[in-house]
Amino acid sequence: MTRVAAIDCGTNSIRLLVADVDVAAGTLSDVVRTMEVVRLGQGVDRTGRIAPEALERTLDATRRYAATCAELGVEQIRFVATSASRDAENRADFVDGILEAIGVEPEVVDGQEEARLSFRGATGVLAGRHRGPFLVVDLGGGSTELVLGTTSPVAAYSMDVGCVRMTERHLHDEPPTPEQIAAASADIVAALGAAGRVVPFGRAATVVGLAGTVTTVTAHALDLERYDPVRIDGAVLPVDRVLASCKALLGMSRARREVLPFMHPGRVDIIGAGALVWSNVLSHVRAEIGRSGGNLRTVVTSEHDILDGIAWSAAERG
Repeated sequence: MTRVAAIDCGTNSIRLLVADVDVAAGTLSDVVRTMEVVRLGQGVDRTGRIAPEALERTLDATRRYAATCAELGVEQIRFVATSASRDAENRADFVDGILEAIGVEPEVVDGQEEARLSFRGATGVLAGRHRGPFLVVDLGGGSTELVLGTTSPVAAYSMDVGCVRMTERHLHDEPPTPEQIAAASADIVAALGAAGRVVPFGRAATVVGLAGTVTTVTAHALDLERYDPVRIDGAVLPVDRVLASCKALLGMSRARREVLPFMHPGRVDIIGAGALVWSNVLSHVRAEIGRSGGNLRTVVTSEHDILDGIAWSAAERG
């Protein structure tokens, strides 16, 4: 048994999982799982640089995570950074700051590695519960990873489309105008067209959605009175029900979103864009599966994602 810490630093949030992992037995047990919204990707799509205040928010959170790791006796730490730091001109400042804050160098991974880790984390708990091949969709702030496989990835693609990026680029009003929605949708559809030339969506038997946008849409579809990860994890919902929730969240005002009992405050301003991405992905994939002779009726939501994949890889390295 190895006690590991996995840190996933994305465009919108930074998350920590401390877990006890037995690689031989194939078990992973949570000790601590937490998240802070730091919006590292603030303005990166427009300026190409990480803003100083965004970097400082991220470093503050990392220092708190370092204290948690020390307190819990973590043996191995793996810190993975994704879209925002991958795209930024000044990512060296980010790397140096994280190294000083927690004592390990952050790995600014490419989209393929991000996709592989997401697939490992999500499918590790799906064996025997759903039929493969799985299409795992990890919808983040700056990018969305699409990975197809059964026991391991056979095709993967990282789209530069995410809830923060689409909000900053297109959705400037609350709620967004039809013109803004059309412009964002055009970007998403174009990215899905490119992804489909790499990932054969039509082969998927089960679609699995990951990350904060997907779990929040699922909470809305379930009409939860609070954010309940136990009910969200593994939820199987009709695609039409999920699409209806996406449409509702996209059309809400900020004031209406703020009072939803399951809504994290850090997602209020970006959930509309996230819902738009998720609805376009589901509609596109369902159509591709239909063209291949199948019928996508339901979609699975998983609370297990890239963070779990990072934890597995940290234990295996150790």
